[in-house]
Order: sequence, then C-alpha cells, then structure tokens
Amino acid sequence: MVFDKIREILAEQLDADAEEMTADTRIAEDLGADSLDVVELLMSIEDEFEVEIPDEEIENLKTIGDVVEYIQNNMND
Repeated sequence: MVFDKIREILAEQLDADAEEMTADTRIAEDLGADSLDVVELLMSIEDEFEVEIPDEEIENLKTIGDVVEYIQNNMND
C-alpha cells in the first residue's frame, strides 16, 4: 500500500515513529523536515514508486495524504 510505504520512508529518513503518522500529518510542521529533508524524501519516493514529481508540484505536497494522492494519480501502470 502506498501510504504504508511512504510512512516507512518518512520514518527511516526523519527518525520518526511511523505508527503515529496519519494522512493529515504535515511533513514539515509535524515531522520537522527541512527543505533538504524534503528533497531527499522526494528522491526516495520517486525511486520507490517510479514516478517523477515536478518541482512545481512539491509546494502542493504538504501532508502524507497529499503525497499518497499524488503518487496514486501518477504511478506508471
């Protein structure tokens, strides 16, 4: 499931508790990700799901749910 894999990536890279993350968890505010963290996270997510996230989309991906929705809508079938 996309949500679980994204939580796993976030937990690993940000040293956070995946069990406490929900779709409404804000990546920067709640998990403390800075801009470098976000770039690294997105690279990992792009590699994992074989999807490219354009720079102009990054600012729209504020919560875990936003990322999940983007991945589900843009995955290569």
